[in-house]
Amino acid sequence: MSEGKTMKTIFELFRLALGGLLLVAFVPAQGGEAPQQPGFDNAAGEMRQQLEQSLAELARLRESITAEKLPMNQQLRELEVQLQTVRGDYQKVTRLLDSRTLDLSNLRTENTQRRDQATYLQNLLSEYGRNFESRLHISELQRYRQSLDTARLALDNSKLGEAEVFAAETAVVNTSLDRVEEALGGSRFEGKAVDANGLVQAGTFVLLGPVAVFRSADGSQIGTADTKLGSLEPSVQPFPQPEQREAAAQLALGTGGGLPFDPTLGNAHKAAAIEETWLEHVKKGGPIMYPMAVLAGAALLVVLGKWLSMLFVRRPARRSVEALLQAVRKGDRNDAIAQAETIGGPAGQMLQAGAEHLGEPRELIEEVMYERVLSTRLRLNGWLPFVAICATSAPLLGLLGTVTGIMNTFNQMTVYGTGDPKTLSGGISEALITTEYGLIIAIPSLLLHAFLSRRARSIVDELEKVALRFLAELRKSESAAAASAAARQAIEVA
Repeated sequence: MSEGKTMKTIFELFRLALGGLLLVAFVPAQGGEAPQQPGFDNAAGEMRQQLEQSLAELARLRESITAEKLPMNQQLRELEVQLQTVRGDYQKVTRLLDSRTLDLSNLRTENTQRRDQATYLQNLLSEYGRNFESRLHISELQRYRQSLDTARLALDNSKLGEAEVFAAETAVVNTSLDRVEEALGGSRFEGKAVDANGLVQAGTFVLLGPVAVFRSADGSQIGTADTKLGSLEPSVQPFPQPEQREAAAQLALGTGGGLPFDPTLGNAHKAAAIEETWLEHVKKGGPIMYPMAVLAGAALLVVLGKWLSMLFVRRPARRSVEALLQAVRKGDRNDAIAQAETIGGPAGQMLQAGAEHLGEPRELIEEVMYERVLSTRLRLNGWLPFVAICATSAPLLGLLGTVTGIMNTFNQMTVYGTGDPKTLSGGISEALITTEYGLIIAIPSLLLHAFLSRRARSIVDELEKVALRFLAELRKSESAAAASAAARQAIEVA
């Protein structure tokens, strides 16, 4: 019997017992007032009978429950034990699963780290290969070309595994270590180089540190091997002296000899190759250099002419000027003219013109002398503006040369590209040389113009100073003459 059915039966028996008790209690309450009816007695009897049956059934149910409860409790305890066992097994499995999951995660992390390390090592090896290639002498590139190309192509070959790629890259490391061992005592190997005529010659290289010596197979080319711009092959710079060629040839053949050592590591040859004369340097400036040379020559001629003309300008002597002023003070015209002639130069001409007009109105004398000063000033300042024009025009011509040089450079870049700087050096040289010589012409021209202008101004200032002293003495003599005439007139009146 199930637990739900048992509880339902107990509930029905309880309901019938409760109804019977109520009926028994109700019937005696009605008995004192009216006689009991047979229907009620039968009903009460039936209820009592049902109640007894219910109580009996309840007792049987209780006994059945009691009999079934012990096995069920035993079964429940067995199930609880099984549940604990299953829970223990579940916990073990859960812990094992967590441990396996953690181990798997650790393995994945370690695998990722190992892959990162492998990638890092691969990048290091690749970088090492590039650095190794960049530090090789150009004569060694053809010797180690195969190993370097194999390592470089292995990275892009998808058919190779990681182990094969690492093997190709580590081969470069082993090659570099072998090279270090060979470099301790120098190395000798076969190769090809380009001679001075541009022909490829096969021969022998001898490498000692940063210096490489090449001897062709026929012995016609012996010199240092170095890099030439725009060429992937080593270029041979022949030795200038026979003793050096003989020593290098014996060294290349392994029969002794010494190494002709260049302490500049080839820079001396390069510096000698770019040396040029002044005329070659000027020619690189292009056609703009011709008008600049004309301006420079004209300015130089004008400066020399003006300097010589000002150098021989006669300055008035103080004693002669004092003698002239003494004659003016006395009013002696002839003596003043004679003294002015002895002074000479622009000052003498100006004073002579003023002395010739003594006795005439002072305003006329001032105008005559001022006319002489103006003519002297114009003569001294003549052609000086031309020097200033040359000083101003030279930088502009240099700027014009700079613009044309840059335009030529861009035209060459359009044709040849920017790979070889030598193709662009012509336009750049034209641009810089014209600017250089424009400034070389302008700066001295400005300084000489300022010097000559100051010298001309000093001569004119000296003329004006002497003229002012002459007019001052003339005014004093006129005042003295007027005073003496007034005195004589007063005496005559008295």
